[in-house]
Amino acid sequence: MNRICYTVLALWLFGLLPLAAVGQPVNNSRDNKRIYLDSNDGHAGNFSWKMMKAAEVKERAEDVSQPGYGTQGWLPAIVPGTVLNSLVHNKVYPEPYYGVNNKVESGLIPDIAEVGRDFYTYWFRTEFEIPASYQGQTIWLEPEGINYRAEVWVNGNLLSTINGMFTNQYIDITEWAKVGAKNALAIKVYPVDMSGEPKPKSWGAPGEYQNGGNGNIGINTTMLMSVGWDFTFMDGIRDRNTGIWKSISLYTTGGIALRHPFVKSKLNAPAYNQARENISVEVVNPSTSIDTVTCVVKGEIVGEGIQFQKSIRILRGEELTLEFTPEDFPQLILNNPCLWWPVNKGPQNLYEVKLTAYINGVACDAVQTKFGIREITSDQKTPDNSRVFYVNGKRLFIRGTNWIPEAMLRSNDERTYAELRYTRQSGINLVRFWGGGIAESDYFYQLCDELGLLVWQEFWMTGDTRHPQDKAVYFGNVTSTVKRVRNHPCLAYYVASNESSEVSGTRELLGLLDGTRGYQMQSECAGVHDGSPYKQVNPMQHYENTASPRGSRVDGFNPEYGAPTLPTVECLREMMSEKDLWPINEEVWNYLDGNGFHLMATMYKDLVNNYGASSSIGEFAEKAQFVGAMNSKSIWEVWNYNKLDYGDRFTSGLLFWYHNSPVRQVSSNMWDWSLEPTASLYYTANSLQPLHPQFDYLKNTVSVVNDYYRAFAGYTVTADVYDLNSKKVWSQSARVDLPEDGVVNDVFTIQFPATITQVHFINLTLKDEKGKPVSSNFYWRSNDVYEGKTTLTGPTSSGFEDLSKLRKAKVRTSYKVRKESDQYFIDLTLKNTSASISFFNQLQLLDEALSPVRPTFYTDNFFSLLPGEIRQVTIETALDKIQTMNQPLLVVRGWNATKETYKLPK
Repeated sequence: MNRICYTVLALWLFGLLPLAAVGQPVNNSRDNKRIYLDSNDGHAGNFSWKMMKAAEVKERAEDVSQPGYGTQGWLPAIVPGTVLNSLVHNKVYPEPYYGVNNKVESGLIPDIAEVGRDFYTYWFRTEFEIPASYQGQTIWLEPEGINYRAEVWVNGNLLSTINGMFTNQYIDITEWAKVGAKNALAIKVYPVDMSGEPKPKSWGAPGEYQNGGNGNIGINTTMLMSVGWDFTFMDGIRDRNTGIWKSISLYTTGGIALRHPFVKSKLNAPAYNQARENISVEVVNPSTSIDTVTCVVKGEIVGEGIQFQKSIRILRGEELTLEFTPEDFPQLILNNPCLWWPVNKGPQNLYEVKLTAYINGVACDAVQTKFGIREITSDQKTPDNSRVFYVNGKRLFIRGTNWIPEAMLRSNDERTYAELRYTRQSGINLVRFWGGGIAESDYFYQLCDELGLLVWQEFWMTGDTRHPQDKAVYFGNVTSTVKRVRNHPCLAYYVASNESSEVSGTRELLGLLDGTRGYQMQSECAGVHDGSPYKQVNPMQHYENTASPRGSRVDGFNPEYGAPTLPTVECLREMMSEKDLWPINEEVWNYLDGNGFHLMATMYKDLVNNYGASSSIGEFAEKAQFVGAMNSKSIWEVWNYNKLDYGDRFTSGLLFWYHNSPVRQVSSNMWDWSLEPTASLYYTANSLQPLHPQFDYLKNTVSVVNDYYRAFAGYTVTADVYDLNSKKVWSQSARVDLPEDGVVNDVFTIQFPATITQVHFINLTLKDEKGKPVSSNFYWRSNDVYEGKTTLTGPTSSGFEDLSKLRKAKVRTSYKVRKESDQYFIDLTLKNTSASISFFNQLQLLDEALSPVRPTFYTDNFFSLLPGEIRQVTIETALDKIQTMNQPLLVVRGWNATKETYKLPK
C-alpha cells in the first residue's frame, strides 16, 4: 500500500496530479510527538524568545537560565533566525535589502570586523512547560543548527557546547528537567571565530571580484558567502549570520534511543531487477544507573511485508551501530524493486523503513525514514575525459543549476516549497549546493526526492577562502550533515569544495559514513572543467562556444554557466527608491549587483536599449524581460543542441549559474528574492521541455530534442516565419524520428526572405505521429548581422526598435475560479482575437494595492500568441493569501495588447 502511495507523488510530473498534492513537510525520523520551541515568525508580535547582548547581561549564566528570570529590556527574538534578523525586526537597524542600507560605507549597520565579536554575541532565552506525559521518560533537547558556537543552559545548568554551523546535537536533559512545570532554556551564541573582513584580498579566482573578503572566514566551518560575494552583497552580512538558525525541539524516548537509520541499496547491474538492502541504525543507552541493557530492535519495510529483528546488549552510556544485512535476512533482497528516477526519466518511487527498540517487550523508541532504490554512478570514459553521470545504468545528461541560499537565512517551509516548485517547473534535473553556502533543510531534500531533483552536495570550502583550522569541528559538521541526508535518493554526489582542495581525510570519512555516492575533491577537477560566463554577454556568444574569456566552452561538464535577468518593475520598486530607479542610479544599482559584477547598469542596459530608448522604469523593466528571456533561451538551447557526441568532443552537462536570488538584487534570474518569477523561468521551462523543437540563431537551423528514455518515430516539426505585420512569409515541415534521450540536429535551415521586415517572428511546432501538437516554441529575430563577441550586435541582440511598430492586438480572456483544500486556482483561456501577433503577454495576480501575490504559480507566462491562437493557463496560490485581501485582481497585459484587469471572487 505505501509503495503505491509514494508512487502517486510522481504522477504530477506526468501531468496526472496537481503539484499541490506534493510536498507537505514531514518528520521522517521519529514517531514521538515533538514539542518545537521555535518562536513565531514575528507577524503577531508575540515572541516566546527574548535576546540581549551578552556584554549587557550582568547576571551569571546560572541565573539567566533559571525559570522566572526577569527579561525587562530584552528584545523579542526570531528563532529560527539570526541576531541581525531580530535587530532589524525590532527596528534597531534598517532593512539590509533596501537600497544601500547594507553597504559598509553607509554606516547604518555595524560590521563585525569593525566592532568585534562581542558586539554580536547574544543571549537567547525562552521558557516552556514540559507536559506530565514526559514523566518517567528520557527527555532530549535537540538544537538542529546554531551559528557558530554556543553554550546551552537548562534550568541553571550548562549541559552542552556546540561548535560549527552544521552540527545538531541530542542533549539529555532528563535529570535537570522539571516535568509539569516551567523550564528555562538559555543559549549564549557566539559569532564565528574569525569573521573575515569585506576588504578584498590579493588572491582568488581570476576574472572575478576577489570574493570572500580577505578569505579568513574560511577558517570557520560556516556559510562563507556571508562575508561577501559578487552574486550578492560584496561586503556581506554584517553579523555573519550569528544565531539559532534552525529549529530546537524536545522529544522523549524510553531506556533506549535510536538514531540515524540508514538504508544502503545495492542493485544488480545491468539487469536492475534485484536490490539488496543493508539497513543500520544507531542504538544509544543513555542510562547512568543500569550497567547493561538487553533490547530487541525490530524493523520493517512498510507495506512490503518485510520484517526483521535483532537482540543487542548495550552498556550504560554506550552508542552502537546495529546492522541488518541480506546475508542474515534474505527477505532484504527485493525482486523487481520500484526504482527511483530523476525528472523525465521515470517515477520517483519511495519506500519507508521503520525501526522500533523494545526492552522487555515494551517499545521505548522508534524511528523511520523514506528511501529510494536507485544507482547513480559517474565516470570519465569519454573522448575528452569529461565526467558523465548514469542513473540506473542509463546515461543522464545533466541540465542542472547552482543553488544559492537566502543570504540572511530568512527561509521557511513555504519559501522552500515555492523555490523548489519553480525549480521543477523550469525543467532542471540537478541542484548543486555550492561550497560557499549551506546544507539545506530536511524538507528541501524531501521535496527533491519527491520532485526528481538530484542534489550535488559540497562541504563549505572555496578557493576564495582559507581552509578550516579546527579539523575536528569540520569533520563533526560533515558527519552530522551526512547522517542527516544520506537516505535521500536525490543525493547524488559529494564534492569537498568549490574550486579548492579538501581537508585531508574527507574521502575516507565519507566512505565510512555513506559509501554509496561518488566523490571528487573540488568542483573543477575529475572531468568537470572551469565555469563561466557569469555576467551579461552578447547572447550570440553562446552559439559561438566562446562565451567567456576565462575559457568557457559548450562541451564536457560545465559547473557554472549563466546570465542574469532583471526583476519585474514591482520588485524593483521594493528594493530602492523611485529616484534611484529612474533614471538609473548606477551607485545603487551596482551595489545591488555585486558592485556591478553582472553589468546590469551597463551592458544589460545597452541590450535593453536595443529595443528602443525607454522613458520610464516601467517601460525599461518590460523590455528587460525580453533580454532575460533571450539569455536563458540561448544558453539552454545551445546545450540541448550539443547533447550528442561529436567525434572527439563530448558534452555531458551544464550547471546554470545561478537560478534563485539570495537577496533583493537587480541581477536576479528565474525569480526575484520576493518569489516573483521573471520571464527567465518560463523561457527556461520552454527550452527544457522533454520534447522540444528549437532554432539556432547562428546557423538558422531547426533541431528537435528528446529528454525521455524512449524513442519516438513519425513526428513532424514545422517552422513558420511571420513578418512584423503578422503575415506568414515562409513555412517548412519535416518528419523526425527522435532517438532515445537524444537530438536530431539541423533538420532543415530556415530561409528568411530577402525582403522580410527588420523584426520578425518564428513559431516552431512539434506534432506526434497522429498529428497532435506535442510542444511549440516562439522566437523574435532581427536582421542585424552578428559582428563579433566584442559587440552587442546580431539577430538575438540588436535592431529591435521596430517592435514598437507592431500593430495592436486584442486578447480575450475567460476564467473560472476554483478552490481545492487550501489552494486557490484560476483556470484561464486566452485567445488572440486580432489579426496581429500578441507579443509577450504577462499575467499577474495582484492584491488591491496592485502588489503581486507571492508566491503564485503560473503554468505559463510571458508568452506570445499568434492570430487566433488559444492558450490555457492555470494560476495557483494559497487560499489564505486570497482570503486576507479585500479584492484579488487578475491583470493581463502584453507588449502590444490592451491591458485588462479582472476582479476575482475571494
